[in-house]
Amino acid sequence: MKKLIEKIFKINKKILAGLGIIILLTVFLFFKKTSQKKESYQIAEATKETLIESISASGQIINSSSQIVYTQASGLVKAVYVKNDQLVKKGDKILEVELDQQGQQRYQQALANYLSAKNSLETAQINLNTLQAEMFDKWETFYNLATSSTYQNADGTPNETNRQLPEFLIAKNNWLAAEAKYKNQQNQIAQAQSSLASAWLSYQLSSPTVLAVADGKITDLIYETGMMIGSSGNSETSSANTKIATIKNDSLPFGRFTVSEIDVSKIKPGQKVTITIDALLEKTYTGEVIAIDKTGEVSSSVVSYPLTIKFDTQATEILPNMSATAKIIVNKKTNVLTVPSSAVIKQDESHYVRILKNKKITIVPVEIGISSETKTEIVSGLSEGEKVVVLINSTSTTGSQSPFSGFGFGGGTRIRMR
Repeated sequence: MKKLIEKIFKINKKILAGLGIIILLTVFLFFKKTSQKKESYQIAEATKETLIESISASGQIINSSSQIVYTQASGLVKAVYVKNDQLVKKGDKILEVELDQQGQQRYQQALANYLSAKNSLETAQINLNTLQAEMFDKWETFYNLATSSTYQNADGTPNETNRQLPEFLIAKNNWLAAEAKYKNQQNQIAQAQSSLASAWLSYQLSSPTVLAVADGKITDLIYETGMMIGSSGNSETSSANTKIATIKNDSLPFGRFTVSEIDVSKIKPGQKVTITIDALLEKTYTGEVIAIDKTGEVSSSVVSYPLTIKFDTQATEILPNMSATAKIIVNKKTNVLTVPSSAVIKQDESHYVRILKNKKITIVPVEIGISSETKTEIVSGLSEGEKVVVLINSTSTTGSQSPFSGFGFGGGTRIRMR
């Protein structure tokens, strides 16, 4: 009986092992089949069309067809010299304010700052003249020494051996130091001029006489004699700009934009531009690049290059300092072969696309040209009408893959060289 039980047990054990193997194979085949079914792709045809390459730049409006007249004066409106729809010239009086105590204090402070800035510029100019005379004096000393027989050969060539002597080196360094001081003072002059301009603008804003800032037609004027301007309570509030009126004219708007060091080499004057204004998103404007500052500006170790864009048409709804985005057209090609940019694979320095033919995906090396926001030009490697794979989603594999793996569709992937 015992032997019979052991024999039955051994038979059952073999049956269970066999069943386990069958179950494992069934699960494997099921997941393999499911994985293949979940693989999906999208296709698009290679087509010929006009392709536009553009560079995006952000900036703001620096001059527009509408100029706003501001003041920081506070007090009682004593006189109004213009009316709405009246034509004015730059510098014409718009209104006069009888300043309150805070307005008087602010006006006198602005005047003091302006006079101080003016004095600083005059002092900087005097120092510049002094440093220039010193530089010329050091240069003459060095030049006479350098052209003497001790430091210059008879044929006019430098005597390099003697020019290592302390006398020569001291004279040369004195001249170079004087030149560096002169150049540094030139920078001081530029800063002093900027400070003076800023002080003058503050002085004008706090002045009791409000003037027109441009030629044009007065609109949006809401002040009359006897009305209060500014706040007589809080000094911080009363120092803010108060809008007096708008002057509309026939000038074209201008914008100041910046581009990166990667893009600046592609930009040149005369290139056409499309512009959108953040506050006027329902409209798109056109213009052109008129100037580029290739010296660049550095902020937080980032280099940017300013450029000026002029609008093609007047737009009274555009106001100064509005934020804007420009798309600069740097290249345009007609009748070129294109595919969606998402269909192009970059591997090292080479480019490839995946084409679908006879239910098989084939990887093809291609040469690309310019690109728009959504399309890429194919210079060689494809023909018009060929179907390219734009997107492949596959759950059959895990982990990182190269662009050439995981295509197991209809017999696998092939790489074709053309």
